[in-house]
Amino acid sequence: MTIADVAVIGGSGFYTFIEDPEEHVVETPYGAPSAPISVGVVAGRRVAFLPRHGPHHEHPPHAIPYRANLWALRSLGVRQVLAPCAVGGLSETVAPGDVVVPDQLVDRTFRRIPSYVESGAVHLPFADPYCPGVSGAVLAADPEVRSGGAMVVIEGPRFSTRAESRAYAESGWRLINMTGAPEAALAREMRMCYAAIALVTDMDAGAESGHGVGQEEVFARFRANLDRLTGLLSTAVAGLPDPTGCTCSSWADGIDLTYSIPGDTP
Repeated sequence: MTIADVAVIGGSGFYTFIEDPEEHVVETPYGAPSAPISVGVVAGRRVAFLPRHGPHHEHPPHAIPYRANLWALRSLGVRQVLAPCAVGGLSETVAPGDVVVPDQLVDRTFRRIPSYVESGAVHLPFADPYCPGVSGAVLAADPEVRSGGAMVVIEGPRFSTRAESRAYAESGWRLINMTGAPEAALAREMRMCYAAIALVTDMDAGAESGHGVGQEEVFARFRANLDRLTGLLSTAVAGLPDPTGCTCSSWADGIDLTYSIPGDTP
């Protein structure tokens, strides 16, 4: 039974989204998710909300239970995921306060379990890591939302050195973040449509002079934009397309997966 078909995964400072929610405690083969999952109605759709870092920011970016989170959402029936996150800017084409829907991802993490595949030959097609349908709904929700660019995901929890930041910028990458991987790939392995919604909270250390990035600066910028993000997400949920037939799911048709997807029929 589908409890919710859309999910929002909240980023730093984004710990609640749904009014008067039902709370679902979900057990998974990968341990507990970051928090119990809140479910309610948004724009006429049943929507699940999960704070990525936990309700009190208990989980740092390198220790978030990513596999449990995506499995838990799928077990409730979720097929489309909106994933707001705080990012730093690497390019002069963005500025603090901008909201960007990236179209590419670069994974520079190294301690995380990046896949549900633990045996056998299952190779995820991931040339385009974000769902065009979900991304398009976000872009259509607000004409001020920026489109495109690569988001590099670093291990954290420390911020980049200036040299690292400049190297990322020289590679042509637009945004930098600590939580976008392996979240996006795990969503695809769960046959869910997924898009990141990146709020630029600061310019990264190599993109400007001064003291560099600070935690409070990031959290304050995100808090200041919560109402804006909430409105954007609600409008995007209303405009989501039917996911039936999307390649985010159909990539696995005819493949003998070596892991289980809750709710999938053999």
